Amino acid sequence: MARTAKVQRLTALAVKRYADDRSASAPLHDGGGLYLRKRDASALWYLRLTEPATGAQQWHRMFPDDPLGGYPHRSLLDARAEAKRLWDLRSEGIDPRALRLKTIATRRQADLDEAAAAKRKVTVRVLFERWCAVDLQPRVGTDGKRIGRKDAGAYTRAQFERRVFPKIGDAAADEIKRGDLLELLDAAKSEGKLRTANILLTDLKQMFRFALARDLVLRNPLDTVAKRDVGGPSVQRDRVLTVEEIRQLPGSIEASGLHARFAAAIWLILATGVRVGELLGAVWLDEERDLSELKTIADASGVKLGFVNMKQRTWHLPETKNQRDHTIHLSAFAIEQFEKLAQLTVASNDDPDRSVPWVFPNMANDGPVGVKSFGKQLSDRQKTPERRLPRRSKATTSLLLSRGRWTAHDLRRTAATRMAEIGISGDVIDECLNHMIESRVRRTYIRDRRITEQRKAFDALGARIYSLLAAPASGKPDRQRRVGRRHGLSARVATPTPAPKQRIRQVAAPAAGGGVDFDKWP
Repeated sequence: MARTAKVQRLTALAVKRYADDRSASAPLHDGGGLYLRKRDASALWYLRLTEPATGAQQWHRMFPDDPLGGYPHRSLLDARAEAKRLWDLRSEGIDPRALRLKTIATRRQADLDEAAAAKRKVTVRVLFERWCAVDLQPRVGTDGKRIGRKDAGAYTRAQFERRVFPKIGDAAADEIKRGDLLELLDAAKSEGKLRTANILLTDLKQMFRFALARDLVLRNPLDTVAKRDVGGPSVQRDRVLTVEEIRQLPGSIEASGLHARFAAAIWLILATGVRVGELLGAVWLDEERDLSELKTIADASGVKLGFVNMKQRTWHLPETKNQRDHTIHLSAFAIEQFEKLAQLTVASNDDPDRSVPWVFPNMANDGPVGVKSFGKQLSDRQKTPERRLPRRSKATTSLLLSRGRWTAHDLRRTAATRMAEIGISGDVIDECLNHMIESRVRRTYIRDRRITEQRKAFDALGARIYSLLAAPASGKPDRQRRVGRRHGLSARVATPTPAPKQRIRQVAAPAAGGGVDFDKWP
């Protein structure tokens, strides 16, 4: 294309006068196709080009991406330099207008891609909510087995609200690095919360595995991190009460001031091997009760509903931890504990003529006692005095035995150990404790629950406990024997007598906000 013969006609002063003259409207030409044109209140630089294919004249605005691309922000010298650049492109066979349109299209597509990526991108908090809704909600699978978590992820949510969301909750999940997550885990570890750190590690790995399967992240940042890198490997408890410690229990229980219900609970776990959640969900068998209502209350309280039939000497749990029913045969020793508990039965709030169905009712008598309450009662009586919590038992060391602290689950382990020491086979013990059989083949093909052997095993365990309590504990023979008689732990093994007539008492619910003092449990 032929250029204007004379270029750089203008001066800076001429350009200024043109811009200031409101009456001037014709374009100001510098030569070489460079013009200053007025548009509304602005003066903009243009380069006039000829379309090679058609010969049509085109006005190409200069500095289009600069909001202040007109005069005086862009001076005459700036315009001449930009015009030279564009003419050089034309000399190389590149159409500046076409290049500009291509640049605009590329930028628009980049913006669309970025918007789509932002839409697909989820924050850690949003990812958690999706994971919680899909994987953590309790439901029944196609095989009839429960899936999800019993608490619908409530515990996990509490931990994430405390330890994860404040730091990385609003960060994009696919931008989270291993170091970001290890920083959270190290914080829990530095507090001495090693088990909490391991649980948090497991939950974070599961959440990012969920995201990886749905193409929300490119990789799981914790794939190569193990528990040994965080809280250390899990330590399996092996605490078992010795024979001597079992003999010490009656005296320790009396000295502890533990409520009679919880005292009986200790002996029931030792005699039946039940889990704490199964123990506290026990109800007295009554065919007139609304079973669906009891089940709803039990589920809300986190316990497993079980029906105690004193006449049949059974304790039936329709649903347990391993998703099958379980029936416990009640030995004479276990019956003796339930007889004591029957004497503590209180009247129902709704119907004073009927007793509360729960064997271990809460203070309001409208459900079972909280699943953590029993463990707290035992723990409060196995610590140093300076660690005593407000409004808790002052007998802080009363339940400490010769080998130290013990828990309710240690009683379950002790029951299994005492069964083994009197010659009961391991497979029968597994059935008595309602363990899931490890071998899948045995679970599939051996459907016998060994009911007869279980009855004999429970009776033998009860007799064994009787015999252990008949002998005095080391160092305190007379006192221990008296305590055993006071708690009704006689050494004889006999057919249980019918349960005594239940004594009904009405107990007022605690005042609102006053908390529950289980040392004063009725």
